[in-house]
Amino acid sequence: MIKPIRRLNAWTAVSVVIGCVIGSGVFVKPGRVLAASGDSNGALLAWFLGGMISLTGGLTIAEVASRIPKTGGIYVYVEELFGKTWGFICGWVQALVYGPALMSALSLYFATLAIQFFGLDMAHEKSIAFLALFTLSTVSALSTGYAGFVQNLTTVVKLIPIACIGIFGLFNGDQAIFGQAVTSGAAPAAGMGVAILATLWAYDGWMQVSNLAGEIENPAKNLPKAIVIGLTTVIVAYMLVNLGLFHTLPKDQIAELNAKATSVAATILFGSLGGKLLSLGVLVSILGCLNGNILSMTRIPFAMATRGAFPYRETFSRLHPTFQTPVNSILFKVVCASIMIALLDPERITDLAIFSMYLFYAAVFLAIFKVRKIYGKPPAGQYRIPLYPVVPLVAVGGCTFICVSMAMHAPKDAMISIVIAAIGYPVSKAIGRSPESAAK
Repeated sequence: MIKPIRRLNAWTAVSVVIGCVIGSGVFVKPGRVLAASGDSNGALLAWFLGGMISLTGGLTIAEVASRIPKTGGIYVYVEELFGKTWGFICGWVQALVYGPALMSALSLYFATLAIQFFGLDMAHEKSIAFLALFTLSTVSALSTGYAGFVQNLTTVVKLIPIACIGIFGLFNGDQAIFGQAVTSGAAPAAGMGVAILATLWAYDGWMQVSNLAGEIENPAKNLPKAIVIGLTTVIVAYMLVNLGLFHTLPKDQIAELNAKATSVAATILFGSLGGKLLSLGVLVSILGCLNGNILSMTRIPFAMATRGAFPYRETFSRLHPTFQTPVNSILFKVVCASIMIALLDPERITDLAIFSMYLFYAAVFLAIFKVRKIYGKPPAGQYRIPLYPVVPLVAVGGCTFICVSMAMHAPKDAMISIVIAAIGYPVSKAIGRSPESAAK
């Protein structure tokens, strides 16, 4: 088996973090968060707390990643810390549900907005989704470096509409930002928990960069740097967009417009051309997010196969002799995502998958104490969690909040998530007895 060549530098890794997080959420969630929280102060607090929960998770996983800098991310961490069975179940959820669901959902989001932007017939939605998925998957298969270039480019472009709305909104808006209540149909009593939960969906995706650890230059140093810098940039961007939006539109209007609020704000700030420019920026944003998820999530079957924990291990652990990329692993995830595009509702599947993954996130955050016990305190000059053990405990609390909130608001979906993960147990035992997964 050929090992992946390390072709991703620190700044490309940063762009993967930003690219996987900033997709459509920052543009479509402000209205929902504001309506749920009930006033502008609560909404800003929800975005900030969502960012802090994500950042504490990032600060925690950065130390785990620096001590176990291997391709496969959370799957590898779970296997190393909790054993092969739990590692397989984690990888099972990522390989068959979580990754393909994100890829299919983003492909469909891109297709829907592309149809609106170009004035096409909705009958072409799935065709455009397939085209976006296949094109970026081909780029990722041909070269990790090419995919990294696309990630760098789209990350820069997607930050432009965010900066424009935030900065121009703050300077040219005339609405009060703070202390403004929503009076048109909002339900504050139901709100802060739901508001934070909505922001956390928008922040999701930063963990994906750890899937590429084996292809990042000096991962013990650059992976923690990428996670911390990337998440900090995202938090600043999200706060800036909301401040600019709140200064441009009345709060009731933002809550009523919901996903259309940023487009209306752009039109007010820049004229009719502004709405078009924002729509184009959102298209690029989603495309970059899709590229980042393809680049990172397609490495999961490869990582599992190299450790003897995936069917047809020899096939999926093989790198292409010319491109040096896990082509078979990429093809497998594309097939799974294509099936979801064709047959299923990707948004609900994504919600189910995120719930399942946050259960594993919580386990890995809590496992930092086991990591410290096994490896000891990181030596001077190597990354270590600031304010240990407070930061990892806050990260665990954030994951618990997400899981409890979903169990309360959508108990059936939460149960389905648990069942999907549980199915991985008998599958892991069956694979453990199969010739394909025999020890190397």
